[in-house]
Amino acid sequence: MPLSSPRRSALADQVIVELRRQITSGEWPVGSRIPTEPELVEQLGVARNTVREAIRALAHNGLLDIRQGSGTYVLATSELAGVMHRRFADADPRHVAELRSTLEASAARHAAHRRTEAEVTHLQALLARREDAWAGGDVDAFVEADATFHMAVVKASHNEVLTALYADLGAVLRAFLRHDVGDELRPEDHLDHARLVAAIRDGDAEAAATEAGSYAHTCRGVAAD
Repeated sequence: MPLSSPRRSALADQVIVELRRQITSGEWPVGSRIPTEPELVEQLGVARNTVREAIRALAHNGLLDIRQGSGTYVLATSELAGVMHRRFADADPRHVAELRSTLEASAARHAAHRRTEAEVTHLQALLARREDAWAGGDVDAFVEADATFHMAVVKASHNEVLTALYADLGAVLRAFLRHDVGDELRPEDHLDHARLVAAIRDGDAEAAATEAGSYAHTCRGVAAD
């Protein structure tokens, strides 16, 4: 709906709030391109300079990535996620793997105790989507499917703080996975996550934690100590 205000600064603030809502609600997923400036001007009923000011503010906060000649893309779902992405973009892959292993093992252990039947069904569906993406050979589709699956495992832990932290690290973890996968999906790199889903379904917390914790350390280029 069109936005209106007697002060341009207030208008820009309103546009920032609306664009942030589109991002945090998932209407504009991480990695997606947002509507163009003319499209946003028409949707919001404000001047182009106001839209541009809001986009620049969100880019400064790390939520958006302005790519000249290509468009503006969603980089993170919160300001903290944007900070995380900038802070750890050049981190040692081994350290990212260790953090991922720690968070996912803890989440899987809790998920085995707390998951609902609906969440088990959802995990099974996401696992199937992950396998289909692998079979299709599309690297980007697989990375997204894998990240979505692991996020669902963390959500099944029913630990709001852990879930929020993992979500804020999402861009860092996706970048790590995308770099690790490389330009093609090789059969020898495939990791079967069926045992993880089975352990969560069966309420076997230790098996779930072991499975989840092992994946990061089997990534290429990450040697276990």
